[in-house]
Amino acid sequence: MRLHFGRATKILAQTLPYVLLRIGVGIAFGLFTVLYFGAVAAAVYFAGDIGTLIVLGIFVLSFGVFLMILRFLRKYVLYLVAAGHIATIAHIVDTGDVPDNQIRFGKDKVTDNFASASALFVVDKVSKSVLKQFNSAVISLSSLVDFVPALKNIITVLRKAVTLAGRHLDQAILAHIFLHDDKDNWTAARDGLVLYAKTWKPVLTAAVIIVLAMYLVIALSAIVASPIGVVLGGLNPFLELAGWAVVLGVVATFYFGIIGPWVKTIIITTFLIESQDKTPDSETMDFLESKASNFREVVENAAEESSSSTTETPTAGGGADPTTDD
Repeated sequence: MRLHFGRATKILAQTLPYVLLRIGVGIAFGLFTVLYFGAVAAAVYFAGDIGTLIVLGIFVLSFGVFLMILRFLRKYVLYLVAAGHIATIAHIVDTGDVPDNQIRFGKDKVTDNFASASALFVVDKVSKSVLKQFNSAVISLSSLVDFVPALKNIITVLRKAVTLAGRHLDQAILAHIFLHDDKDNWTAARDGLVLYAKTWKPVLTAAVIIVLAMYLVIALSAIVASPIGVVLGGLNPFLELAGWAVVLGVVATFYFGIIGPWVKTIIITTFLIESQDKTPDSETMDFLESKASNFREVVENAAEESSSSTTETPTAGGGADPTTDD
């Protein structure tokens, strides 16, 4: 088994326009984070002595609102940028060619395959649920090692790591969809999931390693930036709160601008390379469905979409039989 970290890092460098765009988005989001939590800190500071519980409640509430804003931005703004980057990465892995205007290329691929952001989100959401079920099923080995506590602990840690990694694997399925725009979206998603079921060991291994490394880097980034909050805290309580807001902004910028795209590129590259010489087949489809019941929804949507496409527009792009080549 090979881990394609070197090639993925090279491809990330080749998609510099998207990296710079993501860094710009990361900086913007980092500034928003600083301003948002800075405003909350200022409100708490100037409110005077309002009690520890009230202060804690304000910060919990403000953090909840912040997560809601983040989800909205990820779904309707960051998601489309990320999808365009995924399409460009997939093209480079598949052909070796780097598009001249990557931003336009990625945007065109997304709009050609999906009528709206909501359509893209639905396919991705269902694919993610299938991957989650499948990964949980294939590593449920704890019953085999109950008699060795140490091994059981290892399996528990592994399962948690797989859960974290699974949150990124759907991007590999999107990459497969963009590479196979001759197929309907659900058909391409179905075939991509089947190919994942055939290559899950190397792909999931790479995903787990890189995701754990990502969280380690984020933690180290927070530790490196934390003296800002400590130093300012020695000057003024408000400045301490503002300092920690800056720390959050720096970490957010680093994650959205560099770490996130790198993790995504490694996972996509590993999946596309490992599945390159493989084709979907009925046996693996049955195996996948036995491990992930939500896969049935993908199969049904693919059949419905293929039938509708054949009826309305009998041209290339209809659903492919699961036993045919990619």
